[in-house]
Amino acid sequence: MYIDYTYYLVLISAVVCGIASMKLKGTFRKYDKVGNYNGYTAQDVAQTILNSAGIYDVTIERVRGNLSDHYSPKEKVLRLSDSVYNNTSVAAIGVAAHECGHAIQHQEDYAPLKLRSCSVPLATIGSNLSWPIIVLGLILGSTGLAKVGVYLFAFVVLFQLITLPVEFDASKRAIMILENNSILYGEEITGAEKVLKAAALTYVAALISAIIQLLRLVIITQSRSNRRD
Repeated sequence: MYIDYTYYLVLISAVVCGIASMKLKGTFRKYDKVGNYNGYTAQDVAQTILNSAGIYDVTIERVRGNLSDHYSPKEKVLRLSDSVYNNTSVAAIGVAAHECGHAIQHQEDYAPLKLRSCSVPLATIGSNLSWPIIVLGLILGSTGLAKVGVYLFAFVVLFQLITLPVEFDASKRAIMILENNSILYGEEITGAEKVLKAAALTYVAALISAIIQLLRLVIITQSRSNRRD
């Protein structure tokens, strides 16, 4: 009976991402109960940070979801989720400041952000087409075609790798801005920093997961090739 041991890699990937996700949610919940001394909402803080950075062409919008916050360079829109927008917790303010960090990166033409934006189409193609091409290659007995799918998935790994410095830098900027502008104080800064560090772990986990998936695809493709030989 044939057992595909590469499923263990799938399990490892799921565990890594699951732990990172639980860490983020748990940390956010903890500091979501801690309000900021000044009584600012996350939306107030985002607008203040953008204005202080001389950014007046970025719109702040509310978006549905929990921790679905993001900045869109193409649209110049900073979207804050329902769980963040009107929230006065240090957790929500940390998240809003982080997204402002991306807007500032965009304004300054931060190279890693530009590189990530350029790599999005390739990552999307790799994510959508890699598995269908690999499966088709295996069905047709074409190792070459299957390897094309593996190479396409490598773009997903590259995208996750490029994402790390972008996210780390945005968090670093956020904490400096919150502290230097006296938006948060003392333990409030510590709480926001812990939330952003937990968020950063999810990106590290995504990279690890992508690498594990790529390794699995290489193993599957190579083992099928060896069996035909």
